[in-house]
Amino acid sequence: MITARGVSKIFGESATSKRYGLRDINLDIKAGEFVVILGHSGAGKTTLINILSALDSPTMGSIEYDETNITKLRGRKLTKFRKEYIGFVFQQFHLVETLTTYENIEFAARMSKATKHQIRELLARMGLSSKENDYPFQLSGGEQQRVAVARALAKKPKVLFCDEPTGALDEENGKMVLSLINGMNKQYGLTVVIVTHNPMIASMANRIITMKNGSIITNHVKRAQLDIYTDNIREGVV
Repeated sequence: MITARGVSKIFGESATSKRYGLRDINLDIKAGEFVVILGHSGAGKTTLINILSALDSPTMGSIEYDETNITKLRGRKLTKFRKEYIGFVFQQFHLVETLTTYENIEFAARMSKATKHQIRELLARMGLSSKENDYPFQLSGGEQQRVAVARALAKKPKVLFCDEPTGALDEENGKMVLSLINGMNKQYGLTVVIVTHNPMIASMANRIITMKNGSIITNHVKRAQLDIYTDNIREGVV
């Protein structure tokens, strides 16, 4: 589904300020996979998903979705691609403070022409039915993040990208949000790519990728992911 070839990202223009955010990334993500990208701060995780999700563009290389090279898309074509393919959940919730829970989700649902019934079904799945008329300031952090997940899913994306989706949550709410995302992956075959520094999230993944200094260090289909990551820490790889 997603193919990245020779992807590099360089920040800074002069020789003294130039640094690599990504170095020669080659990656394939299949439809329906649940992929977790691990690594310490500065490893390049967020830069990678920003480029994979077309929020940013690479300095070099190409990204293809089902044989469409998105690095060549511009203007309306790029906007159309994002609307049709991409859902994104950020660590910070980025809800519209002047809109209710229902309205925040409805705003995104317009892109997929979801009905009111479908929006309320999504609210129920997220455990938010009783909160649909509440504003963000009336919600807990976990509830706000669930609204953010529902908003991303309301678009009916083909791929859901999550950047540290539990980073601002306590353990209980973090588990709830991850369980909801995992359920959507299992039930509907939604492709999920999660960036985190928390290796425990890898237990849900089909595949785990570890990064360091802008490069992919390991890329394993699910087996002993946590052991792999722990061994890499011991060996100083990540």
